[in-house]
Amino acid sequence: MSKRIVKESNNKKWFFPALIILIAIGIGGGYLLSSYFYSNEALTDVASLRGGETRPTLSPARFTGKTASTYEIAREIPEVLDSLYCYCDCKKYFGHKSLLTCYVDDHAVHCDVCQDEAIRAYELYKQGKDIPTIRRAIDREFSH
Repeated sequence: MSKRIVKESNNKKWFFPALIILIAIGIGGGYLLSSYFYSNEALTDVASLRGGETRPTLSPARFTGKTASTYEIAREIPEVLDSLYCYCDCKKYFGHKSLLTCYVDDHAVHCDVCQDEAIRAYELYKQGKDIPTIRRAIDREFSH
């Protein structure tokens, strides 16, 4: 009977270290998996990021202030905006292809999310960031 007690206590001795190792592997694996999806490797094919919007944007001359500025941004960097998800969820509710779609009609006139996203994307573009980097930053900043 004393052997059995010793055997059970030896099994319990390894339980917590094994559990800690499994948790560490799980956390590490999750980190590696998430870093793959947000790595340059996963987002370097810029063409695959495009939403496919081909219509021209509205003229910035139709608007004033911040709105005119964002329509000018859409004219200047359409390939960047077409690579971004619009976090006002217009894709879900209005069938938009990308953030650029908000600027082919007057949707962005009435939407601060569309305008703020375009401004932030433009700031990053002017800093020399590439489209995958801009997309990751926009996703991080606006997805909450």
